[in-house]
Order: sequence, then structure tokens, then C-alpha cells
Amino acid sequence: MDYEHIQNQDKEVFDAIEGEELREMEGLELIPSENYVSRAVREANGSVFTNKYSEGYPGKRYYGGQTYTDIVETIAIERAKKLFDAKFANVQTLGGANANIAMYFALLEPGDTVLGMDLSHGGHLTHGHPVTYLTKIFRFVRYKMKDPNTGEIDYDEMREVARREKPKIVLAGFSAYPRELEYAKFADIAHEVGAYAIMDIAHIAGLIAGKAVKSPFEFGFDVMTSTTHKTLRGPRGGLILTRENEEIAKKIDKTVFPGLQGGPHMNNIAAKAVAFGEALSPSFKTYAAQILKNAKAMEKVFLDNNIRLLTGGTSNHLLLADVFGSLGISGQEAETLLDRVGITLNKNSIADDTRKPMDPSGIRFGTPAITTRNFTEKESARVAELMVEAMKSKADETKLDAIREEIRELCKRFPVPESFV
Repeated sequence: MDYEHIQNQDKEVFDAIEGEELREMEGLELIPSENYVSRAVREANGSVFTNKYSEGYPGKRYYGGQTYTDIVETIAIERAKKLFDAKFANVQTLGGANANIAMYFALLEPGDTVLGMDLSHGGHLTHGHPVTYLTKIFRFVRYKMKDPNTGEIDYDEMREVARREKPKIVLAGFSAYPRELEYAKFADIAHEVGAYAIMDIAHIAGLIAGKAVKSPFEFGFDVMTSTTHKTLRGPRGGLILTRENEEIAKKIDKTVFPGLQGGPHMNNIAAKAVAFGEALSPSFKTYAAQILKNAKAMEKVFLDNNIRLLTGGTSNHLLLADVFGSLGISGQEAETLLDRVGITLNKNSIADDTRKPMDPSGIRFGTPAITTRNFTEKESARVAELMVEAMKSKADETKLDAIREEIRELCKRFPVPESFV
């Protein structure tokens, strides 16, 4: 994009932007919760809508001058509903965590119970980790994998916990779980105990929108919360979808505004509308399918090198590798080493990890961003090979330099596209 005005006005900020642009251009992004957005999304996010206060909802605002804000928010809502086969959508939440918080406050009273996935087995902080303030207000109980080597959830234990603890919400969803969940079992357990069936689809929203994986709504889930970035390839923001219950949707809208937020970020909502439009295009289905193919290609390389993958592999866009147990390199060491050769991913705890969270046993990586760069199975497998080579050659500076140069060449061959439609 053109940064002429920033360059002339604020050299320090311009240098940081230019540095980040070069980093993204010359390196590979494997963090599964990150992606590249189109130029159209970036232009909408930097548009004049950033000037406008629009407290309320389309047709019911607290300020004047809302002709075009109402138009763009309505476009975003209608496109989100179409993408996910939902009757109601709130596009004002500022992020995925905000979406979960709003959902809790809309559907629960203080002290109510939520049954969610344990963080150490793939869940998210907002699913009830003790470090969050949510646990001071609501009560969280957790379920885990029966076997981390297969990823199988212990649904029998989950049912027993639900019957005993009587949660108001049974929460599916994850941050570091490489498999598909059995949505029918979640919905059955939730409805048996009179709970809402909720899915946090933040990581797989794009895969659902692109019809590459199943939607929880097909199995009777009541609400889905999400981010709008990650696999959905939009601006950083949040989204709450209600399948069909208008009463639930009204509670959610009222909780988002005025309950938790003031004026929505209309520039961000405009960018969401653009991204949802891109996700409705036929090419997005091809993209979503390729994400899965690329992840399987990376899976094969790691397994062929006898590197343990949690859950035995992947059925979605992400992989979780036990590099400490397999290669004797910690997650933090691997993250730093791979960053040095131009591969960005994140350290990650594995199930029942004996190491500390800031220096865990695992790494988490995925294929949404490299698929945006038009990588296929061939290039994805090569990246996996280079990752393994780097971790096995951590003390060989000559080898690491050669890997860094190969990554640069790959990036030149597969630049980030400016348009996806």
C-alpha cells in the first residue's frame, strides 16, 4: 500500500510498518491463527469509516449521519448469515475473546457453570482458564482428550460431568486441537442437561465457510462465536452467529451494546463485509480445501521423520508437534530457531506437558497463510522438510543460512496476492 503520508509525517512508525511488510514478504507465516488479507480488506480497514461513531445497530443509532454505516453493517450481517447458514449475526464484537465474553454474559448469570475444553488439551484461555477474570464470575469445569495420541475426546466422561455439574453451556471449540469434534455428541449432551450447545469456531471459521469441514449448526448447535481473521482471512475482529433463536440473538445484541462495548469500529466492520464477500466467492472453497491438503502434506513429513504429532496428525489446518520428546529441542528454542530461518510459528504446550508454558515441549503450526500464497502439497511438504532440517541442525550455521536462503526464494516464487477474487 501507499504509505507516503506516514513516511513524511512519522518516520518511526513508518520504519516499523516497512519492517513488518518486509518480514511478511520474505518469511513464511505458519502460525495457524494468522493469515494475509487482501488489499481490498486493508483499504476498507483504513477507510474514512474510522472517523464515525455509530453506537447502536442499523436503523437504531444514537448519533446522526448513519446512512452509510447502516449500509455497510447490514452488508456484513447479511453476508455472515449467508456464509454460515445463520438467521442472526452480530458483527460488532472487537475480537474472538470479546465474542466469547459477550456470549457468556448474554446467556449466563453469575455463578452459572460452563463445560469447556481444558487449555492443556487444546482449549482457549476464554474457555475457562484460571488466569482469566471470567473464572471470578462463572464456574468452569473441563473435559479432556481420552488419548492425546489419537485426539479422541472422552465423551462418556463428558456426559457424566455434565449430568453431575449441570452446566448452562456446553462449549466446543479449541485453540490447539488438530482434529474435528463429534458435534452430534456435544449437542446431545448439552440438550440432555438443558444447556446451550455453543461452538467457538474461531480457528476453523474459514474451513466451515468454505465447506471443507462440517458446521456445528448442522447438528443443532445454538450459537457459534468466532474471530474474523485466521482461516476466514478477514480483519482482526469478532463475530457471533445464532442459528435460529431470535430471543438468544436479541440477548447477544443487547450484551454487546450497550452491555460491554460502546461505538463499534465501523472501519473494521467494512473490512469484515469485504472479507465475507471474498469468502462467498467460488474460489474460497478451493482455498479452504487446499488448506487441509497442505496440512496433510506437512503431517506426512513429520511422521516420516518420527516426530510425534499430538492426536496422531491433523484433520484441520493445524498441527501440534512434540519436538522436545522427539528431537530434544524445547518449543521456545524451536520457535526462535525457525524464526531465524524465516519460518514463523509458536511454541505450544502439549497435553499434560511437564515443561513450563513459556518454554513448553511443543510447537503449533498450520497452513492458512502459506495456502493464501498459493502453496500446494509440494511446497508445503518442502517447508516441513526444512523445518525438520533446521531443528536437527540447530548448531550448524552454514546449514541454517542455506535454509534461510531457500525460504527467501520460495517467498519470491509465491508472493502474497493482493486480490483473492
